[in-house]
Amino acid sequence: MLDVITQVNSTLNGIVWGWPALILLAFVGVLTTCITKCFQISHFGHWMKNTIGAIFKDSKVTSHTQDRSISQFQSLCTALAATVGTGNIVGVAGAILVGGPGAVFWMWLIAFFGMMTNYSENVLGIFYRQKNEQGEWCGGAMYYLRDGLGAKKGCKQIGAILAAAFSLFCFLASFGIGNMTQVNSISGNMEAVFGVPTWISGIVILILCALVIVGGLKRIATVTEKIVPFMVVVYMLGTIAILVMNIKMVPAVFGAIFKGAFAFKAAGGGIVGYGMKLAIEQGMKRGVFSNEAGLGSSVMVHSNSNVKEPVRQGMWGIFEVFADTMIVCTLTAFAVLSSGLVDLETGVAAAEYGGVALTKANVVSTVFTMYFGKLGGAFVAIAIMLFAYSTVLGWSHYGSKACEYLFGTKSTIVYRVIFVIATFGGAVMGENLAWDIADTLNGMMMIPNLIGVIVLSPIVYKITKNYVNRKIRKQDEEPMLSNFDSIQQEAAAAVKDGAE
Repeated sequence: MLDVITQVNSTLNGIVWGWPALILLAFVGVLTTCITKCFQISHFGHWMKNTIGAIFKDSKVTSHTQDRSISQFQSLCTALAATVGTGNIVGVAGAILVGGPGAVFWMWLIAFFGMMTNYSENVLGIFYRQKNEQGEWCGGAMYYLRDGLGAKKGCKQIGAILAAAFSLFCFLASFGIGNMTQVNSISGNMEAVFGVPTWISGIVILILCALVIVGGLKRIATVTEKIVPFMVVVYMLGTIAILVMNIKMVPAVFGAIFKGAFAFKAAGGGIVGYGMKLAIEQGMKRGVFSNEAGLGSSVMVHSNSNVKEPVRQGMWGIFEVFADTMIVCTLTAFAVLSSGLVDLETGVAAAEYGGVALTKANVVSTVFTMYFGKLGGAFVAIAIMLFAYSTVLGWSHYGSKACEYLFGTKSTIVYRVIFVIATFGGAVMGENLAWDIADTLNGMMMIPNLIGVIVLSPIVYKITKNYVNRKIRKQDEEPMLSNFDSIQQEAAAAVKDGAE
């Protein structure tokens, strides 16, 4: 049965992650960057001030809400919980081992444009969100596909079909990227470092997930806002320490990344082409796996924020990709490449270290062990456990929202129970199959979302221009806050009173 699943998945993966899909992903990033006039650079100071900078001076950003919405900071932490996961450790190492150091360059490039893809998704998510019967915000690609794209002349059926397809793929992906791969990484590392059998890890993870996930978004957000900042800062300090110890290697690492990106190291047209192809594929795939820009996933939790301005939440989307890929993934890559475990010309890992064969799952652990002894390996195992656990929490909300769209609000509790039980299966599943299935589901989920972003890009342009005119150029304009009149009026009154 596993052989059949592997073959079917391999065929689908070749389709959804073929060059047309990768070109579409890059095109949307370039398009959204152009229509916003390179917002991620031209207004760098503004979005930094209104995201990470606002955490320390604006109580509206961090204050817990009394209704069923969550704070802007909680929405960021829950989104980062889903994005800052094993992709930042295992995924980056895998991209380097398969695609060479050059994969890091393409990871950076797709993240640079992905900042604006994620921005656009969040802007559309807030603009087209509505409240369900329980008073909780519901937003995401399925809603802007149905109510945005579907509102275009002759596109009602197309919008509805794409919205349902996205929800179905998201529902399935939540068991892949948000469950199997994460739990598999936890159990694998716990067994390798501490000798804990995978089935025991599976049971413990199941219990820990049940305690939080069944309680819904409020409980998830409360946990992630405590776990995420701690785990990110501690992991960054560890990788920075390794980088400082290898500071003389930094120029060589940069050189290897840029040479590998265009396969300058190879001789002969075919070899150069193949090397570059691997670098691009691995960099883009692992970049998207890590930061999820283009999948339309994190917008589902950003839409639960108590924010009124779509652009305000869009800026959190920019920061999310920046923090995930430009900072955390980059630090992982530099720690690996500067360690000497990976050949800077080819990206091939040493055959083994300390008698243990090196794989994408243990390269980072081995690097930390080299510099910090057994405590280093234990540190990575614990980091992966926290990263992966938080990712499972975040993705349980995404899957829950997809389930709600497909089957109604009452179905979400059933989904959460099944999702929690499925964590045990992820703990004992084969590593390669888990990652391959996750790759495929990511691609299937990405395509309808990107179609929606392309069609609705004029809306993103208008909302962004409206915000820049009002907030930066200080012009007097009526704000564009919602597609729905009742929500627009309520939000506009709140913005006027300063409750953004």
